[in-house]
Amino acid sequence: MTVIAEITIPSEEFDLGRVTQTTEDLRIELERVVPMGEGVMPFFWATGGTPDDFDAFERHVRENELVEDLSALARVDDRVLYQVVWGDIAESLTTVLARCHATILEARGNGHWFFRLRFRDHKGLTEFHNLATEADIGFHVERIYTVDEEYGAKYNLDLTPEQQEAILLAVESGYFGVPRGATLDDIADELGISSQAASERVRRGADTVLRKVLLKRSAADFE
Repeated sequence: MTVIAEITIPSEEFDLGRVTQTTEDLRIELERVVPMGEGVMPFFWATGGTPDDFDAFERHVRENELVEDLSALARVDDRVLYQVVWGDIAESLTTVLARCHATILEARGNGHWFFRLRFRDHKGLTEFHNLATEADIGFHVERIYTVDEEYGAKYNLDLTPEQQEAILLAVESGYFGVPRGATLDDIADELGISSQAASERVRRGADTVLRKVLLKRSAADFE
């Protein structure tokens, strides 16, 4: 059963938090759609600064010994999308998440950070807890729940657990994006199934969701 954990963690307890903590004016948020194979926490947005703030921020991050490279990919008003390439790092939240095969659904903060993490099952969550404890990473668990508890209470989409897992993974990995952030082979590898099985789960799940949402809404509009 897929498990979601919401945690808070001081910025000094993990790599990106320590590296980006320069001024209270800037707010950091991880990019939600990250192509598969790009590692952990490679893209993030910085928001709320002036051009001078961003220049100082970039110099500060590039000078950090943990960072191999930093690139500004896009600038939109007071938001800048960055890509960071990590150098050699010791055991940390970044490496713990990678070892547990956790998916970062949401992460934002400055002095303190909020993370929403998804694990394949309770075993993955337990592994994360044990590895983080061994690495002396301090965090506070705010909430733990299953995907069924989160979505089942909000929507009745009649998806099988397998279809729901495949659809969520497809959306989060950028499969439906233009250009695609992931392929069906990537999704199949992540789920441990064949490409044909992944295709069937994604297509049938998407068809069920679209019919349930669009056709229901159309009927309600006509009423």
